[in-house]
Amino acid sequence: MTETFQRPVGELLRGWREHRRLSQLDLANRVEVSTRHVSFVETGRSQPSREMVLRLAEHLDVPLRDRNQLLLAGGYAPIYSESSLHSPAMLAIRTTLRRLLEAHQPYPALVVDRWWNIVEFNSGIKIFTEGVDEKLLKAPINALRLTLHPDGLAGRITNLPDVRAAALLNLRRQITGTADPELQDLYDEFRGYATDDRPALTGPAEVVVPIELEYQGQKLSLLTMIATFGTPLDVTVSELIIESFYPADEATANVLRTLA
Repeated sequence: MTETFQRPVGELLRGWREHRRLSQLDLANRVEVSTRHVSFVETGRSQPSREMVLRLAEHLDVPLRDRNQLLLAGGYAPIYSESSLHSPAMLAIRTTLRRLLEAHQPYPALVVDRWWNIVEFNSGIKIFTEGVDEKLLKAPINALRLTLHPDGLAGRITNLPDVRAAALLNLRRQITGTADPELQDLYDEFRGYATDDRPALTGPAEVVVPIELEYQGQKLSLLTMIATFGTPLDVTVSELIIESFYPADEATANVLRTLA
């Protein structure tokens, strides 16, 4: 929930509690304090300690970026760093990501930030970038815009309604988790790309939605997996998303191996 830290910490905490659809009693039971104490914190009648701000934030599942804002609003210094991915402190993270991406070849894999801007990728993503409008390849390249924009990959995706519906659903879940207005803007933008009323084609036998696309006269079918870092203490690391693509059938695997 992106807010300026000048707002009182209690007001920000109340916003997160309401966003999570919890009552004061629900939150109090989770944190093991009285409902009265939660009420006093939210109304400003009680100044929460640094530890209490962090406990409330943890039980409200507040993202690290916004936990720092809560601390600042409460008069405390942020405890979570926010390092550039290219800083010396992030060398181990960069090395890990590049090893992972290289090991995944010849299959596509990429790393995006909270707003789906690509920050790392392997050579396999050339199957997604070939033939798209150059304006979509200017940094920062947004992976979802590249996929769903009419001048991007969308024209080569044969099950576009399925892919679009799945992407918007996942983005909606991310918005629910972060309350990020920038993600909401992206959602509204991508939803506006729909230029037809074709229904979703995925049948009841499907267990996941594949991406089916044409590439140099070949038909490819790909499955995607999402991964994140466990127990991050840095804002940047906590927001990184690793998306790996796998062939959904042997024909696609053969094509990708040949391209490599």
